[in-house]
Amino acid sequence: MDLIIVESPSKAKTIAKYLKGQYRVDASGGHVRDLPEKRLGVDIDHNFEPSYVINPDKKQVIKRLAEEAAKASRVYLATDPDREGEAISWHLKNVLKLPDGKNRIEFNEISPAAVRHALENPREIDYNLVDAQQARRVLDRLVGYKLSPFLCKRIHAGLSAGRVQSVALRLIVDREREIRAFVPQEYWNIHAELQDKPKAYAPFRALLAEKGGKKYQPASAAENEQVRAELGTAPYIVKEVKKSVARSRAPAPFTTSTLQQDASNKFGMTSPDVMLVAQHLYEGVDTEKEGHIALVTYIRTDSVRVSSEAQNAARAYIAERFGEEYVPAKPNFFATKKGAQDAHECIRPIDMRRTPESLKGTLDKRHYNVYKLIYDRFMASQMSEARYNSMQIKVQNGSYTFKASGRTLLFAGYTAVYQDVKKEDEEENGKLLPPLKEGEELDLVKLTSEQKFTKPPQRYTDASLVKAMEEKGIGRPSTYASIISVLNRRKYVTKDGKFMVPTEVAFAITDLLMKYFTDIMDVGFTAKMEDLLDGIEEGGDWHKILADFYPPFAEKLVFATNDGDEMTDILCEKCGHPMVRKNGRYGKFLACSNYPACSNIKSEGVEVTATKCPKCGANMVVKSGKYGKFLACPNYPECNAILPYESEVSDVKCSKCGEPMIYRKGKYGKYLSCPKCGNNQPIAELAGVCPVCGAPTRRMKSKAGKIYYSCSAYPKCKFMSWDMPTGEKCPDCGKYLVKRGKQIRCSSCKYVRDAEPDPAAPEGGQG
Repeated sequence: MDLIIVESPSKAKTIAKYLKGQYRVDASGGHVRDLPEKRLGVDIDHNFEPSYVINPDKKQVIKRLAEEAAKASRVYLATDPDREGEAISWHLKNVLKLPDGKNRIEFNEISPAAVRHALENPREIDYNLVDAQQARRVLDRLVGYKLSPFLCKRIHAGLSAGRVQSVALRLIVDREREIRAFVPQEYWNIHAELQDKPKAYAPFRALLAEKGGKKYQPASAAENEQVRAELGTAPYIVKEVKKSVARSRAPAPFTTSTLQQDASNKFGMTSPDVMLVAQHLYEGVDTEKEGHIALVTYIRTDSVRVSSEAQNAARAYIAERFGEEYVPAKPNFFATKKGAQDAHECIRPIDMRRTPESLKGTLDKRHYNVYKLIYDRFMASQMSEARYNSMQIKVQNGSYTFKASGRTLLFAGYTAVYQDVKKEDEEENGKLLPPLKEGEELDLVKLTSEQKFTKPPQRYTDASLVKAMEEKGIGRPSTYASIISVLNRRKYVTKDGKFMVPTEVAFAITDLLMKYFTDIMDVGFTAKMEDLLDGIEEGGDWHKILADFYPPFAEKLVFATNDGDEMTDILCEKCGHPMVRKNGRYGKFLACSNYPACSNIKSEGVEVTATKCPKCGANMVVKSGKYGKFLACPNYPECNAILPYESEVSDVKCSKCGEPMIYRKGKYGKYLSCPKCGNNQPIAELAGVCPVCGAPTRRMKSKAGKIYYSCSAYPKCKFMSWDMPTGEKCPDCGKYLVKRGKQIRCSSCKYVRDAEPDPAAPEGGQG
C-alpha cells in the first residue's frame, strides 16, 4: 500500500477518509529537522551552509515513518503547498532516505477531487522553494542569534531580537511616542437643523464645513460664539444639490492578512487565534452528518485569485439562491497587490452548498464565526455591486457653507450577504434628504454647537498591525500571527482592551537597536529584503543574498558590542596584555584585550574582605551580580567558591565533611550551612555527651516544640534522646545515664540519684 505523509494528524484523518483505505496516511507533526537550538548551526565561513539536526521530540515519529516507508510501495510527500511545506517535504525525503523522483504532491484544498488530482500529477521537490525557505531561516537565525545576546548584555537577560519582529515592535513603539507627544487641538462642530419653508418634509441636519470656500471649523469657544452670531444675520439658501446613483463594488475574497483583520475587527479575535481556527477549517473538522471534512481552501495566501471552477460554482449558487440579478454579467476579477505570491487561490469555502447555517449546530462559536466570515466574503466577492440613490446638499449662509449627505438603497447586491461598513457611517449616510432645489431658502429650526478635541492616532490592534505590516512589506502573511504571538509572549507589549501598549523594555530594545542597527530596524530595508528573499523562488542565489548582508551586519555588531570600551594601562596577570574597561550589564569591568586567546576578566576596584574562602583559604572579594552583591574567591577560575555577601564563618565543623560552616539567613531565621558539600543544620546549643560516639549532643526542638538531644556528628551518628545524656554509664545495667530535672536516671533500668547543682542552669533546672 502506498504511503502519504502530511504535517498534521487532522489533515491525515481528512485525507484518509476521502481515500477510503486505499492509501496509508500518516503525519510528521510539522518539521522533523531544524537548526540546533543551542548553537548557531550556520557555517559563516563556508557559504552559510546550515547544519540541521533532528528535533528531539521527532525521533519516534521518524522511526515510525521510516518503518512505514520501508513497507510502502511508494511514498508521497503531501505537506502544505508553500515554501515551508516544501522544506518539510525535503527534510522528510532526506531523513527517510527516499529516492529522487516525483514523490511530491500538493493541493490547494483538501477535497476528494483535489487529492485524487494531486495523486495523478506528482512532481519532484521544487528546490527553489526549499532554498527560499532556507534563506529566510538562516537569515533569521543569524540576526536573532547574534542580536539577542547583545540585548541581554546591554539590557537584561531573557530578551530576543528578530529580523521582522524588531521592526514590528518599532512600529508599536513609534506609535506610542506619537501618542505621548500629541497635543490635542480644540475645535467646534456647528450643526444647523433646517427645514423647507412649506414644511412638507422633515427637518434635516447639516454641518458647518467651509468659510469663504475653504475648509473651516471654529477653534475656540469665543470663535464659536462669534460664528453663531454671524450666522443669525443671513438667510440659509440651498446653494447646490447633487443627485447620483452611487455604486459599491463587491470586496475581494479573503487573503491571510484580510481574514485576520476582519475577524479581529468583528469578533475581537487575536491574529494567532484566527489562524489556529482557520487551520482547523482547512485540515478538517468533525461534523455530525459527513464525519471528518475540510471546509476551506489553504489559509496562507496573499492572492485574491479564484479558480474558474469555484467561480462558476459560486455564480450558479448565487443565481439559485438570490436570483439572476445578483450575478454580475461578467465575473468579478480582482487585482492581486504588487509583490504578492500568486501560487494559490484566495481563501474560500470548498463547497458552496455547505452553508454556515447547515453547520451551525456542529461547529463551536469560534469556528462557526470564522467559517461564516470566509463563506460570506467569498459569496459577496462574486455578486453584483450594490446601488444607492445618493444626494449631497450645500447650504449657504453668508460666507459660511453647510453640507449634508444621504443615500438610500436601490439594490442590495453583495450587501445581501456581507456588510463591511461601520455602523456610524451607515447611520450618517443612510438618512433620507428632502428633494430641495437650488436657490430655495430654508428655515432654521435649531443651531447646535459641540466642543471637540483632536485625538491622537490609535494604538495598534492585531488587525491594524497586520494591515500596517502588509502595507509596508514587513514580513509575509504566513508570519504575521507568529510575530504578534512573540511580542505578547515576551511581554514586549501588553493589551489595553484590544490595543497594544509597549512595555518599558520595548522602548529600551527599540532605542538600542535603532542606535546601532539602523538598517535592520528600517522599514524600507526590511521590505527590500523580503523582495530579495521572494526572488529566490524564481531561481535566485540565496548564498549571495546572505553574503551581501552578513559582513556589514557583523561589522556593526562588533562596533555595538565594543562601543564605550576604553583601553587601560592595567596589565592582564595571565598573559601580560593590556586590559580593556568595558560596560557590562552590572557595571564596568576589565577584560583582556587578547581575547579570545585570553578570556581573563575581573572587576575593577575590587573590595577585599576578611572572610576566608572555605575552599582555599584566600580572602574573599566583593562582586556584583544579577541579584546584588556576593563574595567570590579571588583565585577564580582555579577556585570558584562563592558566598552570600554578609557571610560569617562559624567555629562549627560540618558533620559531613568537616569544613567550617557559615551562618546564613533563611525564612525562619539563621542556620548553619556548609559551603563545600551543601549540608545545612540548625544553630543549636551543645549540651550533653553522645553515649554512642562521645561527640557533644545538640539541644534541639521538635516540630511540636518539645526539647530533645541529637548527636552533633549526625548523619554519621544518629543518636537521639528526649533527655540530656550525661556520657556516664549506669552502674547497675551498663546503659547510658540521662539528666531529667534535678535527677540522674538510667535510660533503661530504675537507677536514680540526685544531680549535682549546676550554677549556670536557670532556676528550676534544665528540661
